[in-house]
Amino acid sequence: MTRIIAGTAGGTRLEVPDAGTRPTSDRVRESLFGALESFGAIDDARVLDLYAGSGALGLESLSRGARSADLVERGRAAAAIVRKNSAAVARAGGVAAARVHESAVHPFLVRAQGPFDLVFTDPPYDLDDEAMTADLVALAPLLSPDALVVVERARRSTPPDLDAAGLELVREKTYGDTTVWWGQPLDGADRDQPAAESQSR
Repeated sequence: MTRIIAGTAGGTRLEVPDAGTRPTSDRVRESLFGALESFGAIDDARVLDLYAGSGALGLESLSRGARSADLVERGRAAAAIVRKNSAAVARAGGVAAARVHESAVHPFLVRAQGPFDLVFTDPPYDLDDEAMTADLVALAPLLSPDALVVVERARRSTPPDLDAAGLELVREKTYGDTTVWWGQPLDGADRDQPAAESQSR
Protein backbone atom coordinates (compact mmCIF):
# COMPACT_ATOMS: atom_id res chain seq x y z
CA MET A 1 0.00 0.00 0.00
CA THR A 2 1.18 3.50 -0.84
CA ARG A 3 -0.14 6.38 1.24
CA ILE A 4 0.38 10.05 2.00
CA ILE A 5 2.69 10.04 5.01
CA ALA A 6 2.09 13.41 6.66
CA GLY A 7 0.38 16.78 6.34
CA THR A 8 -3.28 17.64 5.93
CA ALA A 9 -3.96 14.57 3.80
CA GLY A 10 -1.78 12.23 5.89
CA GLY A 11 -2.94 8.61 5.77
CA THR A 12 -4.75 8.94 2.44
CA ARG A 13 -4.27 5.78 0.40
CA LEU A 14 -2.97 6.09 -3.13
CA GLU A 15 -3.58 3.70 -5.96
CA VAL A 16 -0.51 2.47 -7.84
CA PRO A 17 -0.47 1.55 -11.55
CA ASP A 18 -0.29 -2.19 -12.18
CA ALA A 19 2.82 -1.98 -14.34
CA GLY A 20 5.37 0.40 -15.80
CA THR A 21 6.02 2.47 -12.69
CA ARG A 22 8.27 2.13 -9.63
CA PRO A 23 6.77 3.86 -6.58
CA THR A 24 9.18 5.44 -4.13
CA SER A 25 8.92 3.47 -0.89
CA ASP A 26 7.30 5.04 2.15
CA ARG A 27 10.61 4.77 4.00
CA VAL A 28 12.49 6.71 1.34
CA ARG A 29 9.73 9.32 1.03
CA GLU A 30 9.58 9.81 4.80
CA SER A 31 13.32 10.43 5.02
CA LEU A 32 13.37 12.56 1.86
CA PHE A 33 10.50 14.81 2.94
CA GLY A 34 11.89 15.19 6.44
CA ALA A 35 15.09 16.53 4.89
CA LEU A 36 13.21 18.77 2.45
CA GLU A 37 11.14 20.26 5.27
CA SER A 38 14.29 20.95 7.29
CA PHE A 39 15.60 22.89 4.26
CA GLY A 40 12.33 24.84 4.04
CA ALA A 41 11.87 23.55 0.50
CA ILE A 42 8.18 22.54 0.56
CA ASP A 43 6.10 25.31 2.10
CA ASP A 44 4.43 27.37 -0.66
CA ALA A 45 6.60 25.68 -3.32
CA ARG A 46 5.58 25.27 -6.95
CA VAL A 47 6.27 21.57 -7.44
CA LEU A 48 6.93 19.59 -10.62
CA ASP A 49 6.82 15.77 -10.44
CA LEU A 50 8.28 14.13 -13.57
CA TYR A 51 7.68 10.45 -14.36
CA ALA A 52 4.99 10.76 -11.71
CA GLY A 53 3.81 7.13 -11.54
CA SER A 54 1.19 7.21 -8.77
CA GLY A 55 1.89 10.90 -8.15
CA ALA A 56 3.02 10.18 -4.58
CA LEU A 57 5.89 12.70 -4.50
CA GLY A 58 3.95 15.66 -5.85
CA LEU A 59 0.86 14.82 -3.79
CA GLU A 60 2.91 14.41 -0.60
CA SER A 61 4.23 17.91 -1.29
CA LEU A 62 0.69 19.33 -1.55
CA SER A 63 -0.30 17.63 1.70
CA ARG A 64 2.70 19.25 3.41
CA GLY A 65 2.03 22.79 2.23
CA ALA A 66 3.19 23.21 -1.35
CA ARG A 67 1.39 25.90 -3.32
CA SER A 68 0.82 23.83 -6.46
CA ALA A 69 1.91 20.61 -8.13
CA ASP A 70 2.21 19.63 -11.79
CA LEU A 71 2.45 15.86 -12.30
CA VAL A 72 3.72 14.48 -15.62
CA GLU A 73 2.99 10.87 -16.58
CA ARG A 74 3.04 9.42 -20.11
CA GLY A 75 1.01 6.23 -19.62
CA ARG A 76 -2.71 6.68 -20.14
CA ALA A 77 -3.74 4.21 -17.44
CA ALA A 78 -1.18 5.60 -15.00
CA ALA A 79 -2.24 9.20 -15.70
CA ALA A 80 -5.85 8.24 -14.93
CA ILE A 81 -4.74 6.83 -11.58
CA VAL A 82 -2.75 10.01 -10.86
CA ARG A 83 -5.90 12.07 -11.48
CA LYS A 84 -7.86 9.83 -9.10
CA ASN A 85 -5.16 10.10 -6.44
CA SER A 86 -4.99 13.86 -6.88
CA ALA A 87 -8.74 14.17 -6.31
CA ALA A 88 -8.52 11.98 -3.19
CA VAL A 89 -5.71 14.06 -1.70
CA ALA A 90 -7.51 17.32 -2.51
CA ARG A 91 -10.65 16.09 -0.72
CA ALA A 92 -8.83 14.69 2.29
CA GLY A 93 -6.40 17.55 2.74
CA GLY A 94 -8.44 20.56 1.68
CA VAL A 95 -5.75 21.45 -0.86
CA ALA A 96 -5.81 22.36 -4.52
CA ALA A 97 -5.85 19.40 -6.87
CA ALA A 98 -2.64 18.75 -8.74
CA ARG A 99 -2.50 19.47 -12.46
CA VAL A 100 -1.96 16.17 -14.26
CA HIS A 101 -0.27 16.19 -17.67
CA GLU A 102 -0.56 13.04 -19.78
CA SER A 103 2.67 13.49 -21.71
CA ALA A 104 6.16 12.19 -22.18
CA VAL A 105 8.55 14.19 -20.01
CA HIS A 106 10.85 15.77 -22.57
CA PRO A 107 8.12 17.22 -24.83
CA PHE A 108 6.38 18.56 -21.73
CA LEU A 109 9.54 20.33 -20.57
CA VAL A 110 10.08 21.89 -24.00
CA ARG A 111 6.65 23.53 -23.97
CA ALA A 112 6.15 24.12 -20.21
CA GLN A 113 6.28 27.44 -18.42
CA GLY A 114 7.83 27.81 -14.98
CA PRO A 115 9.11 28.74 -12.63
CA PHE A 116 9.20 25.68 -10.39
CA ASP A 117 10.72 25.66 -6.91
CA LEU A 118 10.92 21.91 -6.24
CA VAL A 119 11.27 19.26 -8.92
CA PHE A 120 11.21 15.49 -8.54
CA THR A 121 12.48 13.32 -11.36
CA ASP A 122 12.27 9.58 -10.78
CA PRO A 123 12.77 8.14 -14.28
CA PRO A 124 12.57 4.47 -15.20
CA TYR A 125 15.80 2.71 -14.38
CA ASP A 126 16.26 1.88 -18.06
CA LEU A 127 16.25 5.55 -19.14
CA ASP A 128 19.67 6.08 -20.68
CA ASP A 129 22.13 8.71 -19.49
CA GLU A 130 21.78 10.84 -22.63
CA ALA A 131 18.00 11.11 -22.21
CA MET A 132 18.39 11.89 -18.50
CA THR A 133 20.81 14.71 -19.30
CA ALA A 134 18.53 16.06 -22.03
CA ASP A 135 15.68 16.23 -19.51
CA LEU A 136 17.82 18.16 -17.03
CA VAL A 137 18.98 20.63 -19.69
CA ALA A 138 15.38 21.23 -20.79
CA LEU A 139 14.32 21.66 -17.17
CA ALA A 140 16.97 24.28 -16.32
CA PRO A 141 15.16 27.34 -17.81
CA LEU A 142 12.01 26.45 -15.84
CA LEU A 143 13.65 26.66 -12.41
CA SER A 144 13.42 29.47 -9.91
CA PRO A 145 16.80 30.77 -8.67
CA ASP A 146 16.59 28.82 -5.40
CA ALA A 147 14.95 25.69 -6.82
CA LEU A 148 15.84 22.18 -5.74
CA VAL A 149 15.90 19.30 -8.22
CA VAL A 150 15.66 15.84 -6.65
CA VAL A 151 16.80 12.98 -8.87
CA GLU A 152 16.12 9.38 -7.85
CA ARG A 153 17.86 6.49 -9.61
CA ALA A 154 19.18 3.02 -8.91
CA ARG A 155 22.35 3.04 -6.81
CA ARG A 156 24.23 1.29 -9.63
CA SER A 157 23.18 3.94 -12.19
CA THR A 158 25.50 6.64 -13.48
CA PRO A 159 25.04 9.81 -11.39
CA PRO A 160 22.98 12.47 -13.19
CA ASP A 161 24.99 15.06 -15.13
CA LEU A 162 23.92 18.05 -13.08
CA ASP A 163 26.72 20.21 -14.49
CA ALA A 164 25.22 20.03 -17.98
CA ALA A 165 22.10 21.79 -16.68
CA GLY A 166 23.98 24.38 -14.60
CA LEU A 167 23.12 22.60 -11.35
CA GLU A 168 25.37 22.05 -8.37
CA LEU A 169 25.16 18.92 -6.24
CA VAL A 170 24.10 19.87 -2.70
CA ARG A 171 23.16 16.48 -1.27
CA GLU A 172 23.48 12.81 -2.11
CA LYS A 173 22.06 9.94 -0.10
CA THR A 174 21.65 6.23 -0.68
CA TYR A 175 18.73 4.20 0.67
CA GLY A 176 19.32 0.53 -0.03
CA ASP A 177 19.25 0.14 -3.82
CA THR A 178 18.14 3.74 -4.41
CA THR A 179 20.28 6.88 -4.54
CA VAL A 180 18.85 10.40 -4.38
CA TRP A 181 20.75 13.45 -5.62
CA TRP A 182 19.76 17.07 -4.94
CA GLY A 183 20.82 19.77 -7.35
CA GLN A 184 20.35 23.52 -7.29
CA PRO A 185 21.05 26.29 -9.80
CA LEU A 186 24.62 27.40 -9.20
CA ASP A 187 23.78 30.89 -7.89
CA GLY A 188 21.16 29.52 -5.53
CA ALA A 189 23.44 26.74 -4.30
CA ASP A 190 26.24 29.18 -3.57
CA ARG A 191 23.91 31.48 -1.68
CA ASP A 192 21.60 29.22 0.30
CA GLN A 193 22.80 25.66 0.71
CA PRO A 194 25.58 23.92 2.61
CA ALA A 195 28.43 22.17 0.88
CA ALA A 196 27.47 18.91 -0.80
CA GLU A 197 27.05 16.04 1.60
CA SER A 198 27.08 12.34 0.83
CA GLN A 199 25.38 9.82 3.06
CA SER A 200 24.53 6.16 2.81
CA ARG A 201 22.62 3.73 4.90
